[in-house]
Amino acid sequence: MDTAIRLSVFAFVFICVATAEALWPRRKQSLGKQKRWPHNIGIAVLNALAVRFFLPFSLAAFALFVNQNQWGVLPWLHMPFWADICLSLILFDLIIYGQHILFHKAPALWRLHRVHHADTEIDVTTAIRFHPIEIFISMGIKFAAVIVIGAPPEAVLLFEIILNACAMFNHGNLRLPQKIDNILRRILVTPDMHRVHHSAIMEETNSNYGFNIPLWDRLFGTYCAQPSLGHEGMRIGLDDFRDPVEANLDKLLTQPFRQSIKSHM
Repeated sequence: MDTAIRLSVFAFVFICVATAEALWPRRKQSLGKQKRWPHNIGIAVLNALAVRFFLPFSLAAFALFVNQNQWGVLPWLHMPFWADICLSLILFDLIIYGQHILFHKAPALWRLHRVHHADTEIDVTTAIRFHPIEIFISMGIKFAAVIVIGAPPEAVLLFEIILNACAMFNHGNLRLPQKIDNILRRILVTPDMHRVHHSAIMEETNSNYGFNIPLWDRLFGTYCAQPSLGHEGMRIGLDDFRDPVEANLDKLLTQPFRQSIKSHM
């Protein structure tokens, strides 16, 4: 049931963001959707199938098992259910923020994560372009977080839905009015805010790690308001992987095992 809910919300948000991109694009893209989308979507489908095959239960189902055994911190605090939900969402978001930094700072993990950053354009499909090994490492971190936190299964399901929806939104090639963006980015990571993170300039790549809540970047000094070259002028992606052939699915899968000239550490 939880898988059906997540897939339904995913499809709805994907269609909404893709439609908004077509109506109000932020940047003109040089490499067309026909070249990128089949491969970005292809690796996402491959990841979903791999997780389904190797993990016989979902994260929410695992959270139910953890709760039934009273593992983790929250069962010991005896807080109201709504407080458990709210605190779980905040802690999960902080953990994902920390995980994101780790994938940038550790050389072996960066080799995996650069598959996401090597996209020379950024749009809704960039949000689902991750190497399968990174997906499994991320799942391992989430399973460990569920055990430590003792999060209710409802909170876990809600967080996964929010994380996927926000990732597609803030990767969108979507133009928001500046006044709306300025207000919205106080409570939510916006496309203009996250786009800075996909800059080819190292200092900008190592900023704006948040996916949902912008507080962590401001609190821990990783916030960058705007790209130095502007959103229309900035270069997206990594210089080592600009050949259009690098957008192909086989290249995405082998990229972590091929040499890169530069590091974004």
